[in-house]
Amino acid sequence: MAHYGMTPSRNNPGVAHENGSIESPHGHLKSALKDELLLRGSTDFDDLDAYRRFVDLIVGRQNAHNRKRIELETPSLGKLPKRRTADFEEKCVTVTRSGGFMLNRVFYTAPSRLIGHRLRVRFYDDRLECFLGSTHMMTVRRGEPVSDSKGGHVVDYRHVIHALRKKPMALLNLVYRDQLFPRRAYARVFDALLAAAGDRRACKTMVELLALAHDRTCEAELAEALDADVDAGRLPDLAFLRAYFGPDPASVPLIDVEVVPLSAYNELAAVVAVAATPALQVAA
Repeated sequence: MAHYGMTPSRNNPGVAHENGSIESPHGHLKSALKDELLLRGSTDFDDLDAYRRFVDLIVGRQNAHNRKRIELETPSLGKLPKRRTADFEEKCVTVTRSGGFMLNRVFYTAPSRLIGHRLRVRFYDDRLECFLGSTHMMTVRRGEPVSDSKGGHVVDYRHVIHALRKKPMALLNLVYRDQLFPRRAYARVFDALLAAAGDRRACKTMVELLALAHDRTCEAELAEALDADVDAGRLPDLAFLRAYFGPDPASVPLIDVEVVPLSAYNELAAVVAVAATPALQVAA
């Protein structure tokens, strides 16, 4: 306000019509988005960026009606501030022994090395930036509570996989189990394992599959293989998958280490002794 030489004011509590100049355009925008989605025939988008491009197109189309008035006012606009305003809230949280932290009724997992540490979290509209002191530790997407009575979960399986390998049966009744699987293929395989192999084997195999995806960095490729197994009506072969996604023996170089014989050190001792002899004679 000070930068643009403006005086802020507040609306009167309980006087709804004072918000009309703001709420009315919001209502028109929501109606336009709803109509465009109906014409599109689907509310599914490939990712968040695709949805944002869709919204930008609708907003740009509506703003085109005001282009002439904007062009008239553009020469009178002042310069932008030197720094952008903070578009985030900052909060402090502690990573608990369960390997995560609660923020606005949503549980977020964190790497086990951060357990017991206090993080400074920048709370954006779509993500969380977590800092330990001034060091950036991780970025996670922002989650939302499921309902007024039930919180939400944002889970990265890579944060908890090492603990699950010690107690694989914990996967069976894990509160955030559905959010743990990084892709739909992993959930399908787990359901197939539960139906055909029993709880104990299903949990152990599923945890090892997640560990394989983490250790070999093959999450997407492994998901394709698991989808193929489920579509073919067979259970995944863990030994085969480990060999398939393991390192290629031909790509690992053979290094021949030549061990130096200990007798070589005797030659070094002799050189030192010869070099020290004249000094001894001078001292004498």
